[in-house]
Parts: sequence; structure tokens; C-alpha cells
Amino acid sequence: MAAVRLVTFLVMGFLGLLPSQLISNALVYGSPGEPQGQGRRPKKAAKPAAQKKPRVDYSKFSHNTHVTQEKLSCDSCHKFPTKNWKEVRTGDAAFPDVAEFPEHSSCLNCHRQQFFARQRPAPAICSNCHVKATPRDTTRFVFPSLGDVSGMNLKTRESISEFGIGFPHDKHLDVVGLTRPEFRQDVAAGFITVAWGRPWMVGQKSSEQPKSCPVCHQTYQPQGTSSEEYVTTPPKSLGDNFWLKKGTFQTVPNSHAVCFTCHSADSGIAPEPKDCNVCHKLLQADQKSTVDFDPKVATEMGITDRTILRGWSRRVSAGAFRHEGGQHPDLSCTGCHNVTVMNTLEPKTQKVPVLSCGGAEGCHITATTDDGGALNFEIDQKKANPGFVCAKCHISFGKEPVPANHLVVIPSAPQK
Repeated sequence: MAAVRLVTFLVMGFLGLLPSQLISNALVYGSPGEPQGQGRRPKKAAKPAAQKKPRVDYSKFSHNTHVTQEKLSCDSCHKFPTKNWKEVRTGDAAFPDVAEFPEHSSCLNCHRQQFFARQRPAPAICSNCHVKATPRDTTRFVFPSLGDVSGMNLKTRESISEFGIGFPHDKHLDVVGLTRPEFRQDVAAGFITVAWGRPWMVGQKSSEQPKSCPVCHQTYQPQGTSSEEYVTTPPKSLGDNFWLKKGTFQTVPNSHAVCFTCHSADSGIAPEPKDCNVCHKLLQADQKSTVDFDPKVATEMGITDRTILRGWSRRVSAGAFRHEGGQHPDLSCTGCHNVTVMNTLEPKTQKVPVLSCGGAEGCHITATTDDGGALNFEIDQKKANPGFVCAKCHISFGKEPVPANHLVVIPSAPQK
């Protein structure tokens, strides 16, 4: 019926019996009396915009993508030993090693499009390995395993490693030692196998060092007998404020040189050099821990040394602790570091117990502040003024409330 009424209405309009405006409205909205909305074509629902995939930055190589998502094994790209192992180290220092980035063929299997992308001066993917990434200069960055190699104008790429090193200190503590009776920093270290047990724990003072620790860890930039106490020149108005001193940090291995002394292809001691993933473990987000380090402080002090910045940025206990300071050099490493529970992939297990700062004769923890304990003094200051910053041992942690484990280690004052 609606259609009949509309036709009749339009015929009357063409005969001049209805005004033109009414006819125009009828063409748009339908005939008079027809419910509004009838006769209109329903609008098609707008298609949701297709979500764009995040753009991949091929200048930032991701081991996580290749190992976790693509399920590639280490030897899919890395070959042991690389062809250049006799070139990067020469003579007696040379040993079979992974000393170079993977060959182009390892990348071309999946990234041919990125390799031949029309980008200038060179495809972005090239910058993962090459310094300038231009056809005229094919120089590569030094491979990360060559931390012990210097000179030759080697360029190191500044990056944060995706890996942690799984090193069982407790296993090595018993079987690794120096080949000479006394450790000297100017002489290279070697390994010998010693008796199963802990000879330094039997009939020896606790202050005597296990022979294994100095094989990997040595005081970095010690002050020694020098009059220069600080790493950089402090302001004249420093007073009692903190400024980084020499001898604060201990070195850690920066290459395979020490490891492959025992774990070589010829020795048969597992893991072998080709078993990369036994020691190198991809770090997960929840494995990253809060550290007692403030990069602004390092910048203000003008600290640019890569070894110092690397060590400082990983301190999970006392950021201001100095290994060379006071009586610390006379203490045993195992007196502070509990290697039996230490897991190098779990920062929480690497924390130094606060009680180790007390010592047999009090040291930094005493029954009362009057007895000279630095911890006692700073806790008292913190109680009196919550805004007080504990700076004897800490950099950033000192701004936080006093942890419970600091309070429980203070011994009770003797009864008078």
C-alpha cells in the first residue's frame, strides 16, 4: 500500500497539483503518512581498520626472537671454532674459540629481503655486525667473546646483553686453584686440580683466601700505594660526601680464555666449547633485579670506564662498597659471599648478607651507636629523620626505609 500511495502522490505532483518541495521530500523520506525510516537502505557497518603489525627494527638483533620464537639452536648461526681464531689471538695465547659474528649465509636463509633492501648508506640489518655498514668499509665490531683482546683499533658495539651466565661457583671452588703459591696480578693465571675438600677451611684462618677466587676475580684499578684515591677528581667541597674510589670493584671474566683452559674440545670436560647454551642463558623479564646504582651519579662523577659502569650497574647489595677499603682485602671472599647458594642467574641469591658487615669484632655493626657501628649510626639517623639518606654503603637504596634484615642483625646491648 505504501508503494501505491507514493506513486499516486508523484503523479499528482507531475500534474502540478502539489508543490515541488513536497515532492522532493517525498523522494527522500517516502510518502506522507509513511513511518520515517521505511524505504531507506540500511547503512553497511564500517569494517574495522586492519591492525598493522609492529614494524620490525632490523638494526636491533634479538636472540629471543631467533631462539624462543624461531626455535633455532646456537649452532644454526654460530660455528665453533670460527676461521679467525688464530688471527685474533696469536702464539701461545691462541685457542679454538667463537671469535667472529656468523657468516652472511646464516642470515640470508631468512633475511634475504632485508639484506637487499634499498636503504642508504646500507641496509639497516648490516649495522648489527658492521661498524659503518658501507660497501667501502666492511669492518665488523669485535665479537663479544673477545673481551681480553685489545689494540688493532677494535670497535665494540654498545649494547645490553640478552644473556646471563650460569656459573656454578660451588663446583669450581673445590677443584680450581692457582698454579703458584702466591697470587700476583702481573702474572697470568692457570688451573690445577686440587683435593676434593676445602683446605683453606681446615687449620687455616678464615681471612685466608680460597685459591680459586683470584683466578677470575681481581681488584680493578686498585689504589695500592698511590696517593690518588678517587677514580675521577672530586670537587674541592666534597667533604664527607661519597665519591667513587679506586679499588671498589672486582673483575669478572670477559672472554672464554679462562673457561676454555679446562673446558676444551680435547679435555673432554663438559660442557665443551660448542655447548653454548649450557652457560649462556636468555634472561627473562622477572630475572632482572633492582640494583643499588644511579646512572646520574656516575655521570656527575664523569665515570666512563666500561668495566666500572658494567659492574656498578649490576650491584644488588651495597653500591658504595669498596673491596680495597679498610680491612676488606684481608677478609675471605667466602666470608661475605655464600657460594653454596649463589645462582648467577638469580640476583637475589647474590646479595651479600648484612650480618657479614658485623664481623667478629663488630666492624660496622655494634650493639650501640656509641660503640662505633656505621649501620647503627645511620639507622638512628633514619629513625630521627625519614628523609635521611644512608650513604655509607648505598647509592640509591639509601633513600628507602630501613629494611627489616638491617634491624635484626644489631646485637642486644650488654646488661649493665
